[in-house]
Amino acid sequence: MSTMNTYTGKQFDPMLMTEEDVSLRDIAHALSLLCRGGGQVTYFYSVGQHSVNCAREARARGWSDRLVLACLLHDASEAYLSDIIRPVKEHLQGYREIESQIMQVIFEKFGLGDLTAEENRCWKQIDNEMLSNEMPAMLNGRMPIEKVKIYSEPDLAEHPFREVEEEFYFMAEELLSLRAVSYTHLTLPTTSR
Repeated sequence: MSTMNTYTGKQFDPMLMTEEDVSLRDIAHALSLLCRGGGQVTYFYSVGQHSVNCAREARARGWSDRLVLACLLHDASEAYLSDIIRPVKEHLQGYREIESQIMQVIFEKFGLGDLTAEENRCWKQIDNEMLSNEMPAMLNGRMPIEKVKIYSEPDLAEHPFREVEEEFYFMAEELLSLRAVSYTHLTLPTTSR
């Protein structure tokens, strides 16, 4: 059996991952150490910080805590698989299936396993729009996508990984505790501007 070791000491086969294998601390730690863009950026900017910025954007739009949590966790599979840049990822069919399988386990663990197609579209929209705002600050050369106006001011400064890890972790804990107190499916936000 092939196993991986995590920051918190868990050992499991990522191809047979279960909810018990998922750790919020492992996710926060790993994402705070993964650099966006395959490291081909002008300074260290983590997947964890990107995820926090996506969650803040969802909050700025007045979206439900459920969608804010989905935005925060949208790249959580990368804590177990690492990050692969988009131009390569689209050619790795097997990787995408594995990523989807692990994301489903993570979403189930945190009460998001029943996200609707519209809710998934919403977090994907924020992910893409945040990317369009990050790239001009972090890449040298021509920008391949046009910057989109967003509602928040993303924090694009360089931060120590421990700071990002703690912010991610405590934001997730807060959102999970709010959901535990009052779990409701709110109407979906409008995405028009």
